[in-house]
Amino acid sequence: MIIKKYVGKTEEEAAEAAKKELGGSAVIMNVRDVKPSGWRRLFQSKQVEVTAALEEEQDAYTPVRREAAKASANQPKATLLSEKVSDMDNGLEGSSKDIEKKLESLQNLLVTQLKKSETGRNQAGEEEEETVPKHEGSDKQGDREENKEQEKFIRLLYNTMLDNEVDERYANQILEDIDKTRKPNTPIDYILTNVYQKMILKFGRAEGIKPAAKGPKVVLFLGPTGVGKTTTIAKIASSYSVGEKKNIALLTADTYRIAAAEQLRTYANILEVPFQVIYTKEELQKAISDFESFDYIFVDTAGHSHQNEEQLEKTSGLLKAVEEMAEYQAFLVLSATTKYSDLLRIAESYKTITKYQLIFTKLDETAAFGNLMNLKLYTDAPIAFVTCGQNVPDDIEQFNPQKTVKSLLGGKRG
Repeated sequence: MIIKKYVGKTEEEAAEAAKKELGGSAVIMNVRDVKPSGWRRLFQSKQVEVTAALEEEQDAYTPVRREAAKASANQPKATLLSEKVSDMDNGLEGSSKDIEKKLESLQNLLVTQLKKSETGRNQAGEEEEETVPKHEGSDKQGDREENKEQEKFIRLLYNTMLDNEVDERYANQILEDIDKTRKPNTPIDYILTNVYQKMILKFGRAEGIKPAAKGPKVVLFLGPTGVGKTTTIAKIASSYSVGEKKNIALLTADTYRIAAAEQLRTYANILEVPFQVIYTKEELQKAISDFESFDYIFVDTAGHSHQNEEQLEKTSGLLKAVEEMAEYQAFLVLSATTKYSDLLRIAESYKTITKYQLIFTKLDETAAFGNLMNLKLYTDAPIAFVTCGQNVPDDIEQFNPQKTVKSLLGGKRG
């Protein structure tokens, strides 16, 4: 993993410098304002610093199940975290202050849990201690003790991720390189920082909603029933209409639920923006033509089961109709409370009709956010927004990977 920081007059300028050096695969991990210090503040304006990371190519990993994480040292060890400790030196030098602030409470929590685990050490651990040859030299014995502490800490990280419903194979992918670089004198906080950075890099950043090069940008919201699509559209529409003073129109193709159409109509009336109910793809194309001078057209599609092939085909037809008329983006809206296996089937079904970004709703109704990472890694679709309540327009935010990673490692999201 290569981590560097870049400074520019704007975030875009600094990010462009990062992309130029590291390539298009670089991920912006952190953005902060930099104010000149001392006498320089009289002559220099504020600048923006971005921390960019590039994940290097990795070897295949060996799957490790939860039971293996608790097994004795006589069994094969899990291959677990990141390849080049030397690369981390550059990254930590540039971003350690920001990262330390985010990890301080989390590290204390994990270390406390690690100490508590000493009193509840399982029988396998005790047997492992008994197998240490009594004639070993003091240096070797010390290395073994350091190694045992690190392994216990790694197992704690691994099981914490599983407790937060991160899929086992992704937990292994994240932790796979630890044994390749881990040395007896590697501090636990260094391991934690490496894991934290790697997980943020896995999430990446979403482009969100981008304006069209010409004409209106059509934004379609897809997904099953009951995930909060209509409320989510209202939140985003409020932000663009009121906050950014953009000309927007609201359309709904959800003609199966009268309540959904009336709900969106109510929001349109409050925002004083145009609203139409769309029954056919021809009507959709006419609406796009009617609103060709607008900035954005938000379209609420019918929610349906991922097993309903007829409705999926109809949604596909709407997408093709839009593609003939204007630039568009699609967002798959999912509930963070939905069962993982169902999320996979939903994501797979919509993947057959279009490329999409993800929006997760109902984060306030669950304490485990593992599905966010699971779906990101399964679909390779970026997470653009998350919602955490019903209040319009407040309970929505751009996805913040730092918050989520902190939660997945045992801290509090916030």
